[in-house]
Amino acid sequence: MGENVDEENQLMFEDNFPQSMQIDPRRARFPYCIVWTPLPVISWLIPFIGHIGICREDGVILDFAGPNFVCVDNFAFGSVRRYVQINKAKDCCLSPPESVFDDQGQYQQNGIGSDTLTWDGALRKSTQEFQHRSYNFLTCNCHSFVANNLNRLGFHAGGWNVVNIAALIFLKGHWVSKASMVRSYLPFVIVSGLGLTFWGFTYLTVLALIIFFLGGWFLLGTYCFKDLIQL
Repeated sequence: MGENVDEENQLMFEDNFPQSMQIDPRRARFPYCIVWTPLPVISWLIPFIGHIGICREDGVILDFAGPNFVCVDNFAFGSVRRYVQINKAKDCCLSPPESVFDDQGQYQQNGIGSDTLTWDGALRKSTQEFQHRSYNFLTCNCHSFVANNLNRLGFHAGGWNVVNIAALIFLKGHWVSKASMVRSYLPFVIVSGLGLTFWGFTYLTVLALIIFFLGGWFLLGTYCFKDLIQL
């Protein structure tokens, strides 16, 4: 059983890709990025909540999408709408890694001894860990996975959690395109318009309660009861 898991992890990081560090939304390639997309229904009510993932050096997206399951190059819930690209050399506490591309420009796995010293090595460790975790929207979700990765990378000295990662994406995230921004907020505008038209103040009250309880849960679970939300 353990050997099968190790073989799957090895294959996951050995696909061949051209040497390109440029963001390419058409191919869903976002090197050194945190990426975001809306969640069905939830983002229609609260547009700053969404699904996030983190990308390898070659731009392939990894995201924690279910119990014991990390998606590879198949971003759950749709295409990337927003992203934050990280300057690995400036913002992360990693020693200079060997190139992850061979002389022909093809992607290759780093040596075992350098795993924890490279960007992909840190992502590999987190992926292996979350492949043995149960998914729960309230206690262990996609934000937990990305926070785990950023802390391994030493991004801005660590200390990342589900709350400050959500704030980072909301405040610093770049839209892939204007159309992506429209598609992200249009359902919220439509649902809010219908809610106000048919239910008026009742809709606003229910929406405020949902935001209060969800926001309170994650704030308390992150800063007051630190074992409540896993990282």
